[in-house]
Amino acid sequence: MQTRKKYIFLTFLASWLLLFFFGGDQLRRFAFFSRRKAEAQRSWPRWTDRSLLRSFAEPRELQGDGDLPQPSPRARQAAGLSTRGGSRCRMETCFDFSRCEKHGFKVFTYPRERGEPVSESYGKILASIERSRYYTPRPEEACLFVLGIDTLDRDRLSAHYVRGMDQKIRGSPLWNGGRNHLVFNLYSGTWPNYTEELGFDVGHAMLAKASFDSESFRPGFDVSIPLFPKEHPQRGGQKGWLQSVPPKKKYLLVFKGKRYLTGIGSGTRNALHHIHNGRDIVSLTTCKHGKDWEKHKDTRCDKDNVDYEKFDYQELLHNSTFCIVPRGRRLGSFRFLEALQAACIPVLLSDGWELPFSEVIDWGKAAVVGSERLLLQIPSAVRCIPPERVLAFQQQTQFLWDAYFSSVDKIVHTTLEIIRDRLLPHRSRSRFLWNALPGGLLALPDFSTHLGDFPFYYLQHGSSPSNKFTALLRAASSPGSLSQPILRLIQAVSRSPYCAQILVLWSCEKPPPPSGKWPQTTVPLTIIQGRTKLSDRFFPYAAIRTDAVLSLDEHTSLSTSEVDFAFVVWRSFPERIVGFPARSHFWDPEQKRWGYTSRWTNELSIVLTAAAFYHRYYHSLFTEYLPAGLRELVDGLAACEDILMNLLVAAVTKLPPIKVTQRKQHKEAVSQPVGPGSRRSSQQQDCLNQLADWFGSMPLVSSQLRLDPVLFKDQVSVLRKKYRQLEK
Repeated sequence: MQTRKKYIFLTFLASWLLLFFFGGDQLRRFAFFSRRKAEAQRSWPRWTDRSLLRSFAEPRELQGDGDLPQPSPRARQAAGLSTRGGSRCRMETCFDFSRCEKHGFKVFTYPRERGEPVSESYGKILASIERSRYYTPRPEEACLFVLGIDTLDRDRLSAHYVRGMDQKIRGSPLWNGGRNHLVFNLYSGTWPNYTEELGFDVGHAMLAKASFDSESFRPGFDVSIPLFPKEHPQRGGQKGWLQSVPPKKKYLLVFKGKRYLTGIGSGTRNALHHIHNGRDIVSLTTCKHGKDWEKHKDTRCDKDNVDYEKFDYQELLHNSTFCIVPRGRRLGSFRFLEALQAACIPVLLSDGWELPFSEVIDWGKAAVVGSERLLLQIPSAVRCIPPERVLAFQQQTQFLWDAYFSSVDKIVHTTLEIIRDRLLPHRSRSRFLWNALPGGLLALPDFSTHLGDFPFYYLQHGSSPSNKFTALLRAASSPGSLSQPILRLIQAVSRSPYCAQILVLWSCEKPPPPSGKWPQTTVPLTIIQGRTKLSDRFFPYAAIRTDAVLSLDEHTSLSTSEVDFAFVVWRSFPERIVGFPARSHFWDPEQKRWGYTSRWTNELSIVLTAAAFYHRYYHSLFTEYLPAGLRELVDGLAACEDILMNLLVAAVTKLPPIKVTQRKQHKEAVSQPVGPGSRRSSQQQDCLNQLADWFGSMPLVSSQLRLDPVLFKDQVSVLRKKYRQLEK
């Protein structure tokens, strides 16, 4: 019995030994797959899988269609960093914050080099800086420096390529290894690989660069900017194309552009024809570009070229919901901005592209970011987006276009404001401010970082402005004693239950009357010694603590009922100017300029600040956002500060002012006639046209609306009317 047990045991042991020696490889594979099932989170494939996955192609063969071998992402990054000594730069290590402490955020542009012409686009960038509030002509005051040598086009094959950059910039005593410098660039690298190489060592300088590769982008230090054409307007810019809501579009998804037959970027564009169905998806490409296109043409080229001419590019933009934005030779392309303006939701097919201003802009609300490898899934993906989200996407494209991309000025100023926010992170704009109307450029962090302090966000947060106002009365004449109109105006305003205080801006060379000459009021009355400049009335005085400001002139005549009703209306429209005397603008086709009129018409676009409510934030915007040269302009022209404030508010809100009921017609100073041929009227028209030129367009919006109290002049008992004094 024992012998039998030993025989069975030896037989079993021998079987296991034979299985181990001759079938061990299969057992190890079985054990490997068992571990994979137990480790569900393990990524795949890994290097240990080589024994299981046979390679049927060499890595170079996978580059596709016999193209030139493309550099790996690591090689591309190394090429970009080879000319950048500060490849690991951060603001804390490569930026001298002490230069910004005394004079704030000021930018100095190097003088132009003799014999070194700059491109049209770079000239616009420098002009945007030099005409802005950031600019200083003194380098000792500067926090940031911008080169005067054109650095936009660093393609060695380009006619605008500047040679010998290293020697030229190192010869400047301000260079300091690139510290506190900002280098603008639109085109880097050259054929065939188009790497990130700039051809010179930028040292510790920040890059504001288009087509930025995310692997070479230094977060929190560099700024990714959009690629824009040389025809891009200096300021203003065209409006977006979203006209109707919801918009009616003929096509779902479109693309019309070049098809690269070889080289970098050809893989994605060569595959676009697969999604074309000729109905709601139109994808058109042409091989007919470049010098040697016929040498590389394939069997599809002739048919593609014929189909390409059947559709107009602008018509496709206007009539499509989504626009494919594939990479070109570089990661970025002009069609990105074209799609934004057209309210055609960009579908991005450019792997590794650091999107423009991605530090502050939430592109997930305005664009569809796809993958070049999953191109064929794009049609089904966009069909799954619900209509309400499509509309939200389209509206956001229009906001972003107008706020940050419609002009070179806005692109440059957005770049500078992003850098400025980094200097004081505790006072920087929140991401909400950058991605909601009116945009980050018009929400000054120096005013506040609390949303409730701005006039734009009350509805989103379910709040309302304070229920008191500050009256700011500008006294410009210098009589021996206070005039009766001033006394009556102060008394009428002070009787309003909404009045918190009255500030008198004394803009006379002679000192104001003693306190005993001023009327007794139930609210504090404070005299502020101002200058003779007209723009002083919009200075952000610390004494103004209420949200609402009632701006008044000494010749204004108002009753308490008029003040009360206007303030109640303003609380419903805190982002607008609400007031009494109205004016309008018009286009004069004969003189080809804007006209200004005070005649009674059925339209208005200006409410004079001689008697108007507005939010105190506009004082900060007027003083800090507008450049000093613009304020000097309005100081030299009659009533120009009124026009500038109205243009500023209209540019911010895209809305007209509101006129309210007035018992008496506003009368301007008798010594200043306002007839059509008067010198004052001519100055106002000159002011309007010069300001429109600075804004780049006419921001004023016309309206045919006037707000009256309920029961105003209705045939009911006077006792039932709340503002009965308005009808006397």
